[in-house]
Amino acid sequence: MVLLIGNYPLDGQQSMQRFGTMMLQGLTAAGVAAELIAPRPFFGNFSSAGGFVAKWLGYIDKFVLFPRRLRSKLARRPSIVHICDHSNAMYDGQIGRVPVVVTCHDLLAVRGALGEETNCPASFTGKILQRWILRGLRRATLIACDSQATYDDALRLVRHDPELPKIEVVTLGLNYPYLKLRETETSARLAKVPRFNRELPFILHVGSNLRRKNRDGVLRIFARCKDKWNGRLVFAGDLLDPELMSLAETLGVSDRVTQLKDPANDLLEALYNRAVALMYPSRFEGFGWPVIEAQACGCPVICSNCGPLPEAAGDAGLFHDVDDEEGFAADLLRLTDPTERARWSEKSLRNAERFSTDKMISRYIDIYRSLGAQL
Repeated sequence: MVLLIGNYPLDGQQSMQRFGTMMLQGLTAAGVAAELIAPRPFFGNFSSAGGFVAKWLGYIDKFVLFPRRLRSKLARRPSIVHICDHSNAMYDGQIGRVPVVVTCHDLLAVRGALGEETNCPASFTGKILQRWILRGLRRATLIACDSQATYDDALRLVRHDPELPKIEVVTLGLNYPYLKLRETETSARLAKVPRFNRELPFILHVGSNLRRKNRDGVLRIFARCKDKWNGRLVFAGDLLDPELMSLAETLGVSDRVTQLKDPANDLLEALYNRAVALMYPSRFEGFGWPVIEAQACGCPVICSNCGPLPEAAGDAGLFHDVDDEEGFAADLLRLTDPTERARWSEKSLRNAERFSTDKMISRYIDIYRSLGAQL
């Protein structure tokens, strides 16, 4: 059996929770026995204690209660343990002689704790936690990195011993079968969104308000186009915080901004299908799931040339330095031409074929077996 370790729900790391679920579903579909466990909220549920206290109560759930549950699962002798997110690598110290695979999605927080600029500053306790994570990664049997960029970081920061841990690249698959839809189906899904004008063209951003996602840049890029294109800007994911809303007001685009809080996959698929392009000028990324999601729907991607984004978007991406907001705006206006968008849409669909969930699961099964797991 493969024992998968997932993320604490109250940490709100939705993409990591989706990855754990897709691993469980993929392994099960491939005929491999697997179980997914994660720290359960108990003390962390007392959110009325305030953010700082609630965080420390969550630590009790993760670092006191969960290890007891983990030990009971290990007593059943799984063939291998797969920690689905490197931020849980500290559990490696609880596992003993069972081979441990850790999926490393990025090392931005670790790098930030070590003093590197990644838009991920760490508090005093955060630095302690990230060093604990780094020690856990060094104990792993194998680290599977989402991208070549993360692989390079892992070689630099993790591998002090030339033999251990092994480090490999395992390309991500899609966590939902995003597809190019018929126009009628796209319109039908968007019609269910209150006060959403399906007739107006729009540019899309998917993600959070983290500084490294550069939503302020998205607003400035859109503002450069406001007098040349009668389109809209749609933010999917986190609602804009007050600082970003104030910036939208200052730029004179707030009346052309639409926000959709954490849309379900079927709605997000429709947004990708209808959008003129995905605008993704991130300063730092671990992989960039929205890039390949958009491309799988035939949505062109305009993104920064940072980290793994060129690796993910391939020859279908329109790339710029993160500060080249004039260049981003020029490509947005370029894609408002239906013929030009169609050309980049076809390239996007071809590039997205590289990211197969079945291939990813098959690769992990090969890794498990190479480490001696009897599946």
